[in-house]
Amino acid sequence: MSEPVVVGQLGAVYGIKGWLKVNSFTDQPEGIFEYRPWLIKNGSNWREIQVTGWKRHGKGLICKLIDIDEREQAQMLTGADIAVSAELFSALPDDEFYWRDLIGCRVKNTKGYDFGLVTQLMETGSNDVLVVKANAKDAFGQRERLIPFVEDQVIKSVNIQDSIIEIDWDPDF
Repeated sequence: MSEPVVVGQLGAVYGIKGWLKVNSFTDQPEGIFEYRPWLIKNGSNWREIQVTGWKRHGKGLICKLIDIDEREQAQMLTGADIAVSAELFSALPDDEFYWRDLIGCRVKNTKGYDFGLVTQLMETGSNDVLVVKANAKDAFGQRERLIPFVEDQVIKSVNIQDSIIEIDWDPDF
């Protein structure tokens, strides 16, 4: 089985009957409940857990998990990552990819300068941003770079098979 994909995180306890707030990382927040079963990280191991109910609460989401019936039990799960098996995600067309596919890709500009490896992505109001850990011997002394993920302007090509993202970006910027 491939490494689970984190799709959210359990937040604070809600009420006294074991409900928990849910921080969803999916495009549509309610979409997190379409994935089953959930995997919750317990120490260094993932364990399967069933959602028995969920609802909108204000601007957020709350859920009820099987066998979690008291506030104290729910508190033990606060901050736990919610993941699902990667096999639950549908295949995408060749010109599309999931964010998780970009993690670990090498970023090079059109002139061949190696910026380093993508460690994460951030969502901002206007566009997504690649967080790139710079090479140890970066010519400009950078440790980390934030590169806007703006296709055609900055991002020239994404080759998932070779793990390379080609950009039009000046290395001293």
